[in-house]
Amino acid sequence: MTQLVRLISMLTLLKSKRILTATELSQKFDISVRTVYRDIRKLEESGVPIITLDGIGYSLMGGYTVAPVQFNEKQANALITAQHLVRQSNDKSLVNDFDEAMTKIKSVFRTSIQEKSESLSNKIHIFNNHYENISSNILSEIQLAITNFRLVKIHYAKVYTDEKSFRKIEPCAMYSTQNKWILIAWCHLRKDYRAFRIDKIQHFKISQENFKDRKFSLQEYYFANKPK
Repeated sequence: MTQLVRLISMLTLLKSKRILTATELSQKFDISVRTVYRDIRKLEESGVPIITLDGIGYSLMGGYTVAPVQFNEKQANALITAQHLVRQSNDKSLVNDFDEAMTKIKSVFRTSIQEKSESLSNKIHIFNNHYENISSNILSEIQLAITNFRLVKIHYAKVYTDEKSFRKIEPCAMYSTQNKWILIAWCHLRKDYRAFRIDKIQHFKISQENFKDRKFSLQEYYFANKPK
């Protein structure tokens, strides 16, 4: 990889992440930390407004934009494949938002790559042998509640009964298993973390009230609750 290509890639990466450390950049591009310092200096000299956070890393000044990125054929194919996988989700909001994002992404594909990606799309099919009738349409809203630390009010239907309960929760993380999306949240009723199947959530409402970050770790939660 030439220095010019590396600088462009580094700029794109800085634009896509909030903060990056010199170590992360050195590992990503297989270069020394000293070379990272030199590359950052080159970007600064070319007018890129990089913010250096002492002891933390690098970030781009808010509002700075970079020229549209170009995707090679393999990257475009990976995105097309991801679109097919996302469409297997039982949550309509996720599928719709991803399709809209892909429409914008495809607009920067070169004509030749766009034609090939459309051809590949017609040659991919994901078979799903899971026949349980589950669906939802709130995944995108839940993701916003997680990243913005917003309290959520829900009516929740228990999985194996018709019993419903009102819950005030602090959404922390989510995962997918057996084609079901599971939300992990701090439940004010139970005073503990609880798992909620998203397709069982009814009358979902995001509050304007924020909650304090509990520093929840999905990995720690998973291993603590993993069946012995």
